[in-house]
This record gives sequence, structure tokens and C-alpha cells, in this order.
Amino acid sequence: MDIVMGSDHGGFELKEKLKSYLQNKGYSVMDFGTYREESCDYPDYALLVAQAISDGEYKKGILVDGTGGGVSLTANKVKGVRAVTAYNRLTGSYASEHDDCNVLCLGGKMLGELVAKDIVDAWLDTPFGGARHQRRLNKVEDIERKYFK
Repeated sequence: MDIVMGSDHGGFELKEKLKSYLQNKGYSVMDFGTYREESCDYPDYALLVAQAISDGEYKKGILVDGTGGGVSLTANKVKGVRAVTAYNRLTGSYASEHDDCNVLCLGGKMLGELVAKDIVDAWLDTPFGGARHQRRLNKVEDIERKYFK
């Protein structure tokens, strides 16, 4: 599976660790930046990742900023993106099982490397639950159709 990643300066260090971790597990990772720890704007990188998901170039993306909030806020502005900020294994699992999340958002200043890896594993290894969860996602898609013109 191919995964696209992006971060701002606050998520750079964790993104780099997760990128290596995923590559060592056999995933192909495309890194849209940032490529250094100098201050930069999270919307620039969140948009690149979200657009690649929306366009169907990638099925899964990971965004990392300081808290996971800003990149989630930005990514969810792009049609077809379901970005969720996760902070432990259970929220990573539910992001996939309940929300069929295609962009996982993490906080580089909030999470240690081991917890972040555990979240990513849970998100990638947990299948979408369908059934009642699909009914809810259908409602989200109805909202998206109404407001994304």
C-alpha cells in the first residue's frame, strides 16, 4: 500500500520517524514535506496530502503538526477527505473502524514515538466496520454534497 505523508515544523521529527517505520514495514511512502524543522504553515502541507487523497492518487495519508488539530481542520475542507486526529491506539482503531478515515492526523508535540507507531498500526490494521457506521458516513456524505459545490 502507498501512503502519502506531510507535516509542518511541529510534526517534522515525528513524521520522519513514522516514515522510516512504515518503509521498514514494507509500505511505499510519498513525503510531501516539510523537509526541515524551520517554521512553516501547516495548511500548505495538509492541502497537498488532502488533495492527493481527494484525487484518488493515494488511499491513505498521514499528517503531523504540533497537536494534530490544524492539519485535521485543513484536510477536512477538501471534498472526500475524512481526517481524524488520534491520540491513542483506540482512537486510531476507531478512526478506521467507525469513520473509514483516509487521513490520520497526529500531534508531534503531543505523542511519543512508540504511541504514534501504535496508533498508526491500529489505524492501518483495523478494517472499516460498515453497517451502522456506513449509515452515519452516508449522512456525512450528504452534508458534503450540500456544502461542497
